[in-house]
Amino acid sequence: MRNETARHDITVVGGGLAGVCAAIAAARLGRSVALINNRPVLGGNASSEVRVWVCGATGHGKNHHAREGGIMGELLVENQFRNPDGNPYYWDAVVLDAVRAEPGITLYLNTDVREVDAEGPDEARRITSVTGWMMGSERRIRFESSLFLDCTGDGLIGHLAGAHHRIGRESRAEYDEAWAPETADDITLGSTLLFYTKDAGHPVKFVPPNFAKDITRTSIPQRRIIKAGDNGCAYWWIEFGGELDTVHDNERIRDELWSVIHGIWDHIKNSGEFDAANMTLEWVGSVPGKREYRRFLGDYVLHQGDILGQTEFADRVAFGGWSIDLHPPQGMYATEAGARQLYADGIYHIPFRSLYSVNTENLLFAGRNISASHVAFGSTRVMATCATIGQAAGTAAALCATGDVTPRELPVPELHRALLRHDASLIGLASTDPEDLALRATATASSTLSSLAVEDSDELWPLTADAGLVLPADPRLCGVELLVDADRDTEIVIDLYDPELGQNYVPRRLVTSTTLPVAAGARQWLKTGLDWSPETPRNAFLVVRANDALALHRSDHPTPGVLCFTRVPLRPSDESPQPLREWTDVGLLRRTFCLRTGETAAYSPAKATDGYARPYAGPHMWVSAPLADVPSPWLELAWPEPVALGRIEVIADDDVNEDLINLHHHRTPFDTLPTLLRDYRVEALDTDGTWRVIARAAQNRRRRETHTPAEPVTTSAIRVVVEATNGAASAHVVAVRAYE
Repeated sequence: MRNETARHDITVVGGGLAGVCAAIAAARLGRSVALINNRPVLGGNASSEVRVWVCGATGHGKNHHAREGGIMGELLVENQFRNPDGNPYYWDAVVLDAVRAEPGITLYLNTDVREVDAEGPDEARRITSVTGWMMGSERRIRFESSLFLDCTGDGLIGHLAGAHHRIGRESRAEYDEAWAPETADDITLGSTLLFYTKDAGHPVKFVPPNFAKDITRTSIPQRRIIKAGDNGCAYWWIEFGGELDTVHDNERIRDELWSVIHGIWDHIKNSGEFDAANMTLEWVGSVPGKREYRRFLGDYVLHQGDILGQTEFADRVAFGGWSIDLHPPQGMYATEAGARQLYADGIYHIPFRSLYSVNTENLLFAGRNISASHVAFGSTRVMATCATIGQAAGTAAALCATGDVTPRELPVPELHRALLRHDASLIGLASTDPEDLALRATATASSTLSSLAVEDSDELWPLTADAGLVLPADPRLCGVELLVDADRDTEIVIDLYDPELGQNYVPRRLVTSTTLPVAAGARQWLKTGLDWSPETPRNAFLVVRANDALALHRSDHPTPGVLCFTRVPLRPSDESPQPLREWTDVGLLRRTFCLRTGETAAYSPAKATDGYARPYAGPHMWVSAPLADVPSPWLELAWPEPVALGRIEVIADDDVNEDLINLHHHRTPFDTLPTLLRDYRVEALDTDGTWRVIARAAQNRRRRETHTPAEPVTTSAIRVVVEATNGAASAHVVAVRAYE
């Protein structure tokens, strides 16, 4: 046995996605980081030990342009390339590679922290060290840092330090939450075990173990969906422990979940109700995936009103978008549905004040234990959201360590600059980084997508339900035409709505409506006459009302900045109104209704230097004319006087509308996102007027690439020359950044 002391600038306890992203973020800012995990693999509930698929703000495609960016985005895009079939072991490797790529991180696996040294009165605690036991190596390690991050999920570190926290549900009156109970209690969401099956290719018998539960004596077969071919993601509802203590009763909960999994499999194999003769169990989890335990108190407690109202916090540092998703305390034995869900109209913001302790001055937290009410936690708890919170907390910790300040003292503008520089997930904030010379440049291009014309029809889309169409209005939306078929003389009704918030893609405020006659006939270009000039660039949401005499034409090709929808009825169990559930792109993802529009500035070169790196009230990227028409398009940045450049970043379009997943919940049909630049070169203008290549990228598959010339370049202009994309018809560049 060894006793050791490890000193780092920052100690992160918990190796789930929140802890991983926190550690990477802090290390990229030059700080030394201890990343401690009590399991042999990273990823927490997403790891191969538990195998919960990573959900986030997209809500599995219900929210649009909502996939997380920053470090979480890097992990998803890299996993898509390496692991499109969702192998959980390949995902483990993606996460581990990302951590090991950072020299500032020292990784301590199989290390269980159970001792915390803290000092000070209750209202002003300070952690001095934490101590962990590395199992298998017999190493007792004391970790000393100026800042600590509790990313454990269960919140043990903060609890041992004396940080204020809550367990259970607040009363309805405390935060004026309609979904909270009348009286506060200690009920939480339960835990889940998952299982995988496979077809063995020959008959396989199953002799149930003695502990298998006879599920026919429970409500499970009547209340839950059981299918022979389902496994893993489909069985999220195997949940138990909400009425128990999910930490102290962990083993009891695990045993009950084991008994039910084997009982379900016994029912599938031996009841005679399923075609499962050749099916066998491939894997059964042994580590319960916990959903909820301690939630710390910060300077602000996020609540239901903030999520549904999409509160625009001045100190916002991350976003979420999963529904408020609460499960019955009885879990799999409940007679009601396994989940009750309520979506905001779009993604919402998470404030920095919810990421540090109200009474422990050097403690930050990230993951499901942040300062949020039980109801709000029902949304923030999903792992991709936890990961973005981790990047924000890790970035803040690094800045605090550098400036020798507490999180409460950290200037928010400084935090915003650092997060935006590192491509973090902030919505509606433009970078004003004084060190980014690109923000002072004038952008021009060889060509630009200046109007929309989708004219090649692949299929008719009957208007049996309302259709929706999102188009950029920048600075104006005009000249809109739709390609329609009419079975008989009729009329078409089109409503134009303002979604109001830049991150929303649902109709909220009616701007105008038009009713037009349509004569019987095929392939008619219908001039809508719609003309809207909002005060600032916006997304326009057009509703084409249902009419069984009409059909729109649909192309099988996507169009940047354009979304297409159809309207579906809410389920009887859904709370109304909930437009995010009503407007779906099922059958329309990566497709476009045939249309034409007038001139637009939505794709102009200036969009690559406007400080935005995500869609917000428009696509915010330069898009060239089609490569087939203008090969090797270029985007140029010019300065009135020469500048010295030591680093150039190119941020390509990784299509954040695409709902990527780490495991097998669904499969995205390409390994590399087609909108990403594949081959390009960066050129600098020499004093003699010639362009000199200073950097190249080949076979690129990432969103953000940093180019550092062998020696600084002094120039009055640079340009990015695109030689090939990964499949998109045009070149897409979200941003170019330039630093000394």
